[in-house]
Amino acid sequence: MNWDKFSLIQFENQIASLFNSGKIPYPVHLSDGNEDQLLEIFTEVEEKDWIFCSWRSHYHCLLKGVPQIEVENAILSGKSISLCFPEHRIFSSAMVGGQIPIALGVALDIKRKAEEHHVWCFMGDMTSETGIAQSSIRFAENFDLPITFIVEDNGVSVMTDTRLVWGLEELTVQRQKYNKAIYYRYKSRYPHAGAGKRVQF
Repeated sequence: MNWDKFSLIQFENQIASLFNSGKIPYPVHLSDGNEDQLLEIFTEVEEKDWIFCSWRSHYHCLLKGVPQIEVENAILSGKSISLCFPEHRIFSSAMVGGQIPIALGVALDIKRKAEEHHVWCFMGDMTSETGIAQSSIRFAENFDLPITFIVEDNGVSVMTDTRLVWGLEELTVQRQKYNKAIYYRYKSRYPHAGAGKRVQF
């Protein structure tokens, strides 16, 4: 399926409806407000490239080419926050920063083997300020690894203001202007978890 902004939104609306009606009894993390940015980024992603994400990865899976029914079934079975489809080279981690060192290792392996694939590693704004993120970005810069880190900034981690926590006006990735990192900011209508009508952690 060729995804566009409106079909992506429709997909998440469907998942939100299933969650709010109690048909999904597991945690879900929904995307909203970053469709345009992701559609632009994924124009550069090749079939054999690797995608590593955090817990909010429905859109990423769909745009990488995972069939819609497979993504739906995984969400319905409780895997919304850890979607992994090895055959499509996409992996998600429910652990903060858990995907980053794995993505870095894959990029290092690609360079050592002189392959042409690329790694795309997505993370949130709070994660981008952690040591594992900053060290990995600098390592990739220093050794010119075939990886791009994408910081998706919705301004909060769970319900905590990222800049307030770190005492920053701008994130490090905004100030440093890394060659291996892309930054964008967006605002979502959904809470950190759930769809706003049922109690969710």
